[in-house]
Amino acid sequence: MGKSLKEIAEELRNSGKKVQLIYAFNGTGKTRLSRTFKELITTKQENENEQIGVKVLYYSAFTEDLFSWDNDLDEDINRKLIIHPNSFISWVLKDEGQENNIIKNFQHYTNDKLTPQFDENYDEVFFSIKGGNDEKIENIKISKGEESCFIWCIFYSLFKLAIDELNINERGNRSTDKFDNLEYIFIDDPVSSLDENHLIELAVNIAETIKSCKSDLKFIVTTHNPLFYNVLCNEFNSASKTTGYKPKHMDKRRLEKLNDGTFSLIEQKDDSPFSYHLHLLSELEKVIESGDICKYHFNFLRNILEKTSTFLGYSKWQELLPEDSREAYFNRIINLSSHAKFSSEETTPIQDNDKRVLSELVRNIKNEYKFKIEKI
Repeated sequence: MGKSLKEIAEELRNSGKKVQLIYAFNGTGKTRLSRTFKELITTKQENENEQIGVKVLYYSAFTEDLFSWDNDLDEDINRKLIIHPNSFISWVLKDEGQENNIIKNFQHYTNDKLTPQFDENYDEVFFSIKGGNDEKIENIKISKGEESCFIWCIFYSLFKLAIDELNINERGNRSTDKFDNLEYIFIDDPVSSLDENHLIELAVNIAETIKSCKSDLKFIVTTHNPLFYNVLCNEFNSASKTTGYKPKHMDKRRLEKLNDGTFSLIEQKDDSPFSYHLHLLSELEKVIESGDICKYHFNFLRNILEKTSTFLGYSKWQELLPEDSREAYFNRIINLSSHAKFSSEETTPIQDNDKRVLSELVRNIKNEYKFKIEKI
């Protein structure tokens, strides 16, 4: 029998592991889990009174709510990213002077010609980019992926500072008491828009930073990205002589949403990367059988086609589609596998004709390429 998200959060809280690494498909509920976990650990009084000392720091889609764009619709000139009041962001920027580190990390993962500029109060950010002949274009609006990366870089600076402070055993020797009551850092899908090389590097950096923690601080990391998950698995499977971290300090799990709307947290026993494409096919078979097909399931199909085409040596994944209707199938998959503007759109049921298309294509690739699918 499945559990509620609150019960899953309680299971995470009751774990004695230093690190809990959780894989979940998009639309499963991992972002809601981060919020549920925070509400479980932190009382309403503690949420309202930041002077008490935070118990959970978390990065998720909710973190991005602290930022919004002023698009200057009247003049279309003075576009800027607004930082809404938050004591930790203010502390990181004003008191700890992390501005340069944030900019450096952001440019490393995006574009070294793309520069954020904080205003003097650190509540607004302007972006500029250098073009050809050193021409500088001011006050641009960056992409959603770049914005997510920028917000992550701010959180990452906070995350590292918290670990460094808590590594100092004597509270009186710490530069701040802001983290004295901190118990957990919860990271949900940081910067999934990065290319593979940078995503691997980010996973390695996160693992190294977590393993550098000598205090009792615990970490929960959730992701829908199989590469990110696998790199973290490999990194956490190596010990650190400096801090005493050992592979036994980590749990690997998979969060699944059951047909009745409840959830299951399943142990990943195998240390090697799981067969992601087979798991996707298994999930697609389940939703085809139940009829609960949503827009994001076409992302699963596209992911399978991309990985299979690479393995078989095709330059384009659409070459695996049935030849008689290849163009029509290709266009439908492209339209339905593109990320929606709002996450709620990803889980919206789709039209019957699109359900039929998904069923036909899954049946075709199974028959054509002889996938062996075991029930997971």
